[in-house]
Amino acid sequence: MKKITIALAGNPNCGKTTLFNALTGAKQRVGNWPGVTVERIEGSYKFQDTLVGVIDLPGIYSFSAYSLDEKVSREFILLDKPDLVVNIIDATNLERNLYLTTQLLEMKIPLVIALNMMDLAKQKKIKIEIEHLAQHLDCTIVPIIAHKKQGIEELKEAIRREAERKKISKTQVLYDSVVETAISRIASHSLPFAEKNKIDNRWLAIKLLESDELALKITQNKLEKIINSEIIKIQKHTGSPVDIVIADGRYGFIHGLTLDVVHRDNEFRKTFSDAVDKFILNRFLGIPIFFFVMYLMFTLTIKVGMPFVNFFDKFMGTIFVDGFGNLLNSLHFPKFLITVLASGIGGGIQTISTFIPPIFFMFLSLSFLEDSGYMSRAAFIMDKFMRFIGLPGKAFIPMIVGFGCNVPAILATRTLDNNRDRILTILINPFMSCSARLPVYALFAAVFFPRNGGAIIFAIYLIGILLAILSG
Repeated sequence: MKKITIALAGNPNCGKTTLFNALTGAKQRVGNWPGVTVERIEGSYKFQDTLVGVIDLPGIYSFSAYSLDEKVSREFILLDKPDLVVNIIDATNLERNLYLTTQLLEMKIPLVIALNMMDLAKQKKIKIEIEHLAQHLDCTIVPIIAHKKQGIEELKEAIRREAERKKISKTQVLYDSVVETAISRIASHSLPFAEKNKIDNRWLAIKLLESDELALKITQNKLEKIINSEIIKIQKHTGSPVDIVIADGRYGFIHGLTLDVVHRDNEFRKTFSDAVDKFILNRFLGIPIFFFVMYLMFTLTIKVGMPFVNFFDKFMGTIFVDGFGNLLNSLHFPKFLITVLASGIGGGIQTISTFIPPIFFMFLSLSFLEDSGYMSRAAFIMDKFMRFIGLPGKAFIPMIVGFGCNVPAILATRTLDNNRDRILTILINPFMSCSARLPVYALFAAVFFPRNGGAIIFAIYLIGILLAILSG
């Protein structure tokens, strides 16, 4: 029996795990990728005379390798070299999903596209010319409805056939002329490294232009001079960072492709999501709306959480301080030991328990904002400002939370995509003066600056923000 290995790659919420379950059934194994805590899910199935091993890669939007999910997915495809990659695409969001597809095409690996959620696309009156799309991308496309297990047998047949053929798509994204010139120049020097590592040379040249960590490691940093020279030329010509120029090139290719193959009966009827985006991403209204949403989140955290703080304070005090103290006293423990255990440890538990309500309501708010899609839009709104201090737009929320309390603010950094951003935000956060410091500021300001106390406190807050910016 022949054995092949395939990888499932796709955006979050594209139906990738549903497809994995439809293919493998109960034959699954869950573990971790080597050296990291990212979950690795493996399975297998038999089809005709072939045993197919299936690796369910983490859901990602690109192979930029900013997050652990992106890193392990890309390294598995490039270094472990599966026989085939199945790219799952949400048919209702073709333009967004194809960004990952363009990067898979650039890797020059055998590829089959599973066009999922065809039933939802039909409901939304979205018609996709599948044959035309397959011709443009030069690869096999199989329409499926994973949750109903429709098209699964056709997909299995396509996987078996294409894994044997090992056909590589000839489609490639053509970038701005100055970028193409830079790719050619770098590729002429990177060829020996590409051949040694058995990867596509054009892909390697593009990733070197993007200052990709893995690409620089592959070339042992020996092409740094020519790479920097080409990057400077591109930035002078376009006035934008290279990674933005390359991303624009990919999106331009995708936009032109979707205009050609996607047709909507309700072409001129904007969706509710489009209407909301136009409002909350408005260049004038976007930031005020963002601050209003943050105000609502803080109000929920403090106003709703505060009664529970008092409850936890009294409840835990009754059990761990008074109750525990009375218990120890009835057992005739020494007074100093009662003080240590009841007032010391019990008092500590009582104090820590008061953090539970605000942390709970803050995470409840953050979860709602994340699930509603507002978090990604807020990150977009604040991205330009946050990039100035070397952080993504999403880091702004933990920093704002830090003015309320540094503890939930540090916990909120879990929403950031990569380890570097999380650590930097955690290190910067103490510069945000939390509400617990305000009484201390007020006390010292009243004693030493009785006439200008308010201005001094305001200045302390501003200095903290300035130090955070300088630290970044």
